[in-house]
Amino acid sequence: MSHALHEVTTSKWLLSDANHDLTRLVNDPKFSRWLAQIKAIGGCAHPVYLSGSTLTLDVVTGEVVSSYSTADEPGERLAVRCGNRRASVCPTCSYLHAGDTYHLVRAGLSGGKGVPGAVSGHPRLFVTLTAPSFGPVHRAVDGQYCRPRRDDPVCEHGRPLGCGRVHGEDDRLIGLPLCADCYDYVGHVLWHAHAGRLWNLFTTAVRRYLASAGGVPRSKLGEHLVVSFAKVAEYQKRAAIHFHAVVRLDGPDGPGSEPAPWASEDLLIDAVTHAAVSTSVTVPDSGAYGTERLGWGGQFDAHPIHPQPGSDVPSGSAVAGYVAKYVTKGAAETGAGLDYRITSPADIHAAVVTTHIRALMATCWRLGGLPELEHLRLRRWAHSLGYRGHILTKSRRYSTTYGALRADRADHRRGGPAPGEDTVTESAWRFAGSGYTPAEADFAIGIAEDAADLREIRRGMIAEGWKYAP
Repeated sequence: MSHALHEVTTSKWLLSDANHDLTRLVNDPKFSRWLAQIKAIGGCAHPVYLSGSTLTLDVVTGEVVSSYSTADEPGERLAVRCGNRRASVCPTCSYLHAGDTYHLVRAGLSGGKGVPGAVSGHPRLFVTLTAPSFGPVHRAVDGQYCRPRRDDPVCEHGRPLGCGRVHGEDDRLIGLPLCADCYDYVGHVLWHAHAGRLWNLFTTAVRRYLASAGGVPRSKLGEHLVVSFAKVAEYQKRAAIHFHAVVRLDGPDGPGSEPAPWASEDLLIDAVTHAAVSTSVTVPDSGAYGTERLGWGGQFDAHPIHPQPGSDVPSGSAVAGYVAKYVTKGAAETGAGLDYRITSPADIHAAVVTTHIRALMATCWRLGGLPELEHLRLRRWAHSLGYRGHILTKSRRYSTTYGALRADRADHRRGGPAPGEDTVTESAWRFAGSGYTPAEADFAIGIAEDAADLREIRRGMIAEGWKYAP
């Protein structure tokens, strides 16, 4: 059989198989119920199916308050959302996650969701912390030359140390080193591996500075104020992580209380500035890479959050929206890694990434084989270039939690709060599969696209002043 004939035969077989699957699906007596399930989860790209039952009883009378079983559902199972935050994996679930993040961050700035409204009057900053330079990279600078140099110098490898081009925002050169051989890939990877520890040292340094300025022992600071924060990690064009954080001062009893009178906004700015300059981590010496001292980059920024009409100071809503925008992006979407783990050097070689990203992943793999760096688990986190922290973290008292927001959404859909203390719930559930058949996937994609279109229509109507948008 010729190659062309084989392709035609294969295509006909796949088309026939897809048609059979579609026929089976739409002729199923429970097709409408299956469709209702998928609409209820917004066309989730990778649903999880559960089988089981839930029974709620009155603890005094033993009367059945409510019950549910998948026995009458299609395939005797119920579809639930995958819950993935990455838009590249599941757009519909990432949209919900971004919304939850927005409300979580905004509640800590303006109140709501269990946070007192008085919190909006507390000293609050929007702080940006970046990684240091590991070598010059191409950049876009508002229509200006990338890296102009008068004398056209070259590095020790014979490559230019300057770039006279004007890069557009989508130029593929942006973020790539001018000379890959000069670039400190080891330092880049080790900084990622220690970024979480560096952040912890930063928050400790902020508290120490505040205690010293207030003339109180560090152990007694909690009697005068509490430092609360929420931060999100974002990959820059050069594939280095940087942090955007909300830092807030509360009283000893949390958001509902005022911090000590001497704990001013100016003092908080001084504290975070001092902490950004003074904190560092030293990686022990090794014959493979030498001693590395890791600190923050020079592009530190701190803005107060208390806008006035016509002011450039960001509002709480703007900050929350900014954070929510980035929390749904994975390393692959920003071009700074992969959304799946690497298991061998062959995976690195086969990855569809730039040479810069491939070099960073290869460095993770090489350093991950050193006994003295085994605790960093660099090979396990090579797909994210050595960074193993969460995309968003917050202090306990900052605001509400993702769990509480999801519980509120479940109560809303249920039409009321969950059963109270006078009831007992007995549940028995088991995993019953995941994903779609080809025909099911087509329906789910259509549902997800319709939901996205409706959201855009709603935004447009609100922007045009419609009071009641669908």
